[in-house]
Amino acid sequence: MKKTMGILSMAMVSVALADSAWVVDSQAEWEQNIASKDQIELNDGMASPTAKTASFQSKLKRFADKRSAESISFEQSTIWENWEPAGNIGPSNLGGAPIFLRKGDQDYWIFGMPKMKAGKRVDGYHGWQSRDMVNWTHYGPVTPKRANCATSAELVDGNVYIYYDFPNDQDPHLVIDEDLTDGIPGKDMGMAFKDPSHGSDSAIIRDLDGNFHLILEDWSPIDASTHAWDSPLAMHAVSADGIKDFKILPPAVDERTTPTGKFAEYFHPHWTRDDPENYPGKPAPKDFRQHRIKKGDIRASAQYEIHEPEQNAYGDWAAISIGGQYYLFCDFDPSTAHGDKNAMSVAWFTSDDINKPFTFCGNVGKGHPDPDIMFAEGKFYLLTQTPNDFVSPGPWVDGVEVRVGVDVSNDGKIDQWTDWKTVKESYEAVPGFAKQVARIPASLGLSELPAGYGFQFEVKLTDTTANHSKPMLEKIELSFAK
Repeated sequence: MKKTMGILSMAMVSVALADSAWVVDSQAEWEQNIASKDQIELNDGMASPTAKTASFQSKLKRFADKRSAESISFEQSTIWENWEPAGNIGPSNLGGAPIFLRKGDQDYWIFGMPKMKAGKRVDGYHGWQSRDMVNWTHYGPVTPKRANCATSAELVDGNVYIYYDFPNDQDPHLVIDEDLTDGIPGKDMGMAFKDPSHGSDSAIIRDLDGNFHLILEDWSPIDASTHAWDSPLAMHAVSADGIKDFKILPPAVDERTTPTGKFAEYFHPHWTRDDPENYPGKPAPKDFRQHRIKKGDIRASAQYEIHEPEQNAYGDWAAISIGGQYYLFCDFDPSTAHGDKNAMSVAWFTSDDINKPFTFCGNVGKGHPDPDIMFAEGKFYLLTQTPNDFVSPGPWVDGVEVRVGVDVSNDGKIDQWTDWKTVKESYEAVPGFAKQVARIPASLGLSELPAGYGFQFEVKLTDTTANHSKPMLEKIELSFAK
């Protein structure tokens, strides 16, 4: 009897939830709710325009009892192709492999090595601050000299965690800087994660629970030396404090082809077995030192398993989260044109859970990018080490209009429509987090409509962008008062 009551209770909850909202989400739900459509295709649970303008009209959704509509909300595709060229975003004297960080409103930072003057080498990463993403002030070094291979940064209680490889493409290390404006390098905490593979070039991002997620290259399935020092495999490790005790999780990205069981070796320009360097207060990294090969050095090699057919390669990872949807940006070295830097571009992957596998979305630009991503001044900035950076208003693509009608008399016909309204998703920074962005849904309040026995909606889509993006609807939800 208790079991039966439990089943009945669950059924009643299910009915109540179904009655409180009308959801069009899956492929079947889209197809079941069509009254008419024009220049729209329905595929993989998504409504996509096939022309500059398109429209969708739902069937009339009828109910046995009278009810009041509260709002209608929309979700679009997560592939995020809404990017426009922006020239060079950062300061003019910024060198390659830059890092972005948001500390707060009108407090934006870029870290990198200044361009060399009169042939003199500048060691360590420096910091530039901007209040408007246009003008930049140089504040000097933020890492010690040996941290020439910094990869990413995070914000923790006002302190900045800067991760760097030592040696290059190995073993993420950590610097913590409490004051970016004092011109004094932060405290070197040493190795944060002993990488069991080769590659690194990691991204770091804190989830909303404060855990640190490290996404890094794993070169075990590829000759990285012939693939722009990138790989089809991205390792994922997590730590509670970002300083130590990283636990390896399943790969974030795994685009490997078929393993052959055969192995080969390659050399790296920064790895030697001859006289490893010591650095103050820490033991020398075993078998390696961070400098370019010179005459007399004994080169160190790494082993990889040969995979077939030829593989795409990704790397130099960067991460951001928008309303819990995670994105990874990276180098993209396509299998069809290895060795051609002009064939490289920025690619990105996405997942609705940082602990789930990421799927490929698209790519933009040209050249070896080594990208980073930041939300600032209400926009998303995609920084590269090429002359061309990119800016986006967000994954949402403008051009969505909607109206909703109600059947008051219960005769199966609409008695009153709202006016046509434009809806748009918006974004806000999450306080205390550099890379977590809140998503404010695209929605329309329906309090002006009277209560009724049936409801219907119409949507117009207009492709307003010059880029590859277009407004593709993934989900529509019409909610009712409880």
